[in-house]
Amino acid sequence: MAHQSSTLTTSLTRPGADNGGSDPRELYLKLFSGEMFKGFQNNAIARDLVMKRTLKNGKSLQFIYTGRTTAEYHTPGNAILGNSDGAPPVAEKTITVDDLLISSAFVYNLDETLAHYELRSEISRKIGYALAEKYDRLIFRSITRGARKASPITKTNFIEPGGTQIRVGSTTNESDAYSATGLIDAFYDAAAAMDEKGISSDGRVGVLNARQYYALIQQVGDNGLVNRDAQGSSRQAGNGIVEIAGIKIYKSQNIPFLGKYGVKYGGTTGETSPGNTGDFIAPTPEDANAGGHKNDYGSNTELGAKSCGLIFQKEAAGCVEAIGPQVQTTSGDVSVVYQGDVILGRLAMGADFLNPAAAVELYVGATAPSAF
Repeated sequence: MAHQSSTLTTSLTRPGADNGGSDPRELYLKLFSGEMFKGFQNNAIARDLVMKRTLKNGKSLQFIYTGRTTAEYHTPGNAILGNSDGAPPVAEKTITVDDLLISSAFVYNLDETLAHYELRSEISRKIGYALAEKYDRLIFRSITRGARKASPITKTNFIEPGGTQIRVGSTTNESDAYSATGLIDAFYDAAAAMDEKGISSDGRVGVLNARQYYALIQQVGDNGLVNRDAQGSSRQAGNGIVEIAGIKIYKSQNIPFLGKYGVKYGGTTGETSPGNTGDFIAPTPEDANAGGHKNDYGSNTELGAKSCGLIFQKEAAGCVEAIGPQVQTTSGDVSVVYQGDVILGRLAMGADFLNPAAAVELYVGATAPSAF
């Protein structure tokens, strides 16, 4: 009998599907899929906050942005053939799927046998974390880029609103980024700016880093920003703030923040490292225009060292998925030859800004970051 070598694949759209009495390896794969899916979903927040579409049989997808139109009085006897100014103007944005994004690990059978815990489940969860981290960072970088752009509408005699950049605080110190008062003022300014630009109030969110979020919880007190139903342990857990100016607040370590991801210590931030934090804390953003990317996500230099938060509405950015989060694992002869299995998580997606008017970037310092 010939030996069989195969790679099993499971999409994470149905991680809990019934095994139906099939190969036990498929059951294990579904369990790994469930762990990877939970890891991804628990860490990826941007996926459901922007315009997301699934792409089939293609490598790019077009999003249409329509500008404003006008009203005019009808003259008796005249045919109605559309507004005389040719409104509304339309712009098209094409978002291309980037190269396949993967995260993998090799599980040696002996290590698994000697371990006192479920090794594969833990590895699957961490693979989900890695994919979610990259997913969020690309979307947040796209929104940052959109906040610095003018409107995509260029029709003659039409002026459409572009992105918004709002300064937090009034000094040149980076510590303003952690000022609860400055952040609250910035949220109200952002809400007013989006109102003035005709952006829907539905789906408005703000994303701050963890230290900014906790600064709000500690300092806003009883001014109505803390949910009265989420006091005590819920508030201490960082779940107390509901919204500011109708903008729901999230926290993430994946937004561009003062030239880092997560948090920045030293300089004029006023934040000192609480001991040995390890190498992972406050990593420098990678050059996202390097190989593998088909969309412009900018370099670390272009992101700059002054950005400190994002406020946006779901029309600010679009995301296309050709392959949703999936998990694969080897089996058959491959497992025999290498005495272990490769667990692989993968996805194929791309992101870019759509309507700049729906994107707001918070920054510190006297000068706003430049467009890129």
